[in-house]
Amino acid sequence: MRVVISAGGTGGHIYPALAIINKIKEMEPDSEFLYIGTHNRMEKDIVPEKGIPFKSIEIYGFNKKNLFKNFKTIKCLFKAFRDTKKMIKDFDPDVVIGVGGYVTVPVIYSAKKLGYKTFLHEQNSLPGKSNKFLIKYSDLIGASFPSSLELLPKDKTILTGNPCSEDALKKKAINKSDLGLSVTKKLVLIVMGSLGAGRVSEYMKKELKGFEGKDYEVLFITGKGSYDSVMEEKYPSNVKILPFYEGLPSIMKKTDLMVTRAGASTLSEVISLGVPSIIIPSPFVANNHQYINALDLVKKDAAMMIEEKDLNDGVLVESIDKIINDDKKLNEMKNNLDSLKVDDSALIIYKNLKGLVDGKNK
Repeated sequence: MRVVISAGGTGGHIYPALAIINKIKEMEPDSEFLYIGTHNRMEKDIVPEKGIPFKSIEIYGFNKKNLFKNFKTIKCLFKAFRDTKKMIKDFDPDVVIGVGGYVTVPVIYSAKKLGYKTFLHEQNSLPGKSNKFLIKYSDLIGASFPSSLELLPKDKTILTGNPCSEDALKKKAINKSDLGLSVTKKLVLIVMGSLGAGRVSEYMKKELKGFEGKDYEVLFITGKGSYDSVMEEKYPSNVKILPFYEGLPSIMKKTDLMVTRAGASTLSEVISLGVPSIIIPSPFVANNHQYINALDLVKKDAAMMIEEKDLNDGVLVESIDKIINDDKKLNEMKNNLDSLKVDDSALIIYKNLKGLVDGKNK
């Protein structure tokens, strides 16, 4: 299979794209790929390091605060349409895939205008602006959450789940002792993203001290941007702190309760690994989509949600205590997560791509 794939800006778009690539390679080792990304975002470093052919375009999102910058945005967008059209024609793919981010707009649009088959994947419950625009230029759409099915065209949308979930299942579990953790005590994992979350990290500097004397351990992964600030304080011996950990699912497999943001890829891992969680959605994302993502789990009693504005002194420790010390509640949350699980997400996507290429799908 010859595939053009595009996703950009954040790991939440890039890693699902890489998971799709990995599954296609597994099923068809002779497949060839061209990844089209932005010239100045994460993908320009991550993708070439994986040995995947990469081409970039200069493109920006529209600026609501400085309208004059949008003149440059529009100019770059028209150039991006011309550039992606040539890239796609030169590569001549069997299918073109968009996995999120504004970089996908010229890629999917150009592909459709050129007559190529197009597939769009939506990671969040609430489709973003780029994907909303691209719906009519997509032959098939994959949704990560059941709630998305109500917002996308029924005649060409399938529930695929998030392909990152399949990668998470393949990760080997850590030895807790390698991180200085007890092998017998329950573990609470607190993660606020790779860069950290300023206000939450400041809150945690006080809150972590409330775990003194608890019969469980806490591992707080601060994010690189918050680590130095957090380490200015002293904490109880049952609290461990790391700035970052590559391959988080390895720790999640040994986690009894997780405190996390509500990014789509993270929640897909929470669901696939069956990890009970307390979700603190970021309020600083487009259309408050993390809150909407979290609702899919909360409505099923598969997770608890605390909004950032409600993080008062002692609230998080109290909430963790109530869940971690209640085995019945933990098991209920695990069972409810199981009802949200989409097994073999990347394989489902591959099979539908194959059907699209072979003319068996719409």
